[in-house]
Amino acid sequence: SYRTPLLISWPEVIKPGTESNLIVSNLDFAPTFLDAIGAEIPEDMQGESLLPILNDEKPAEWRTEHYYHYYAYPDWHSVKRHYGISTERYKLMHFYYDIDEWELYDLKKDPYEMVNLYNHPLYSEIKQELHARLKELRIKYRDSDELTMSFLP
Repeated sequence: SYRTPLLISWPEVIKPGTESNLIVSNLDFAPTFLDAIGAEIPEDMQGESLLPILNDEKPAEWRTEHYYHYYAYPDWHSVKRHYGISTERYKLMHFYYDIDEWELYDLKKDPYEMVNLYNHPLYSEIKQELHARLKELRIKYRDSDELTMSFLP
């Protein structure tokens, strides 16, 4: 589900065949709907309007990575609690609570995320950059270890 395509049909706005590989998120839906009806988008809303992208534009300040946080454990698919960041090429994630594990994947070389490169010396600079950006995004989205742990039993 992490790389689920987003398909939109809106004949009055979107030209047929319009495509984009920009990173979008379900956080963008509400700002897009508000923008579409001409309503003001609250400053504290986390997503961005997709209208420029739907009009075949590339906004100057569009995200280059995606932050996510998965809380639903235990659940039917048994994926452990974790948060992370992904770019077009890399994915860094931290599993927490009953484990403390980090994973790093090169999505270009390993699209199925089979080889954890977190401790690989050739990726130390990438790992450091992703950690710094992950920290920034956790601050931006007001997600912290204190908040994360407050959801736990």
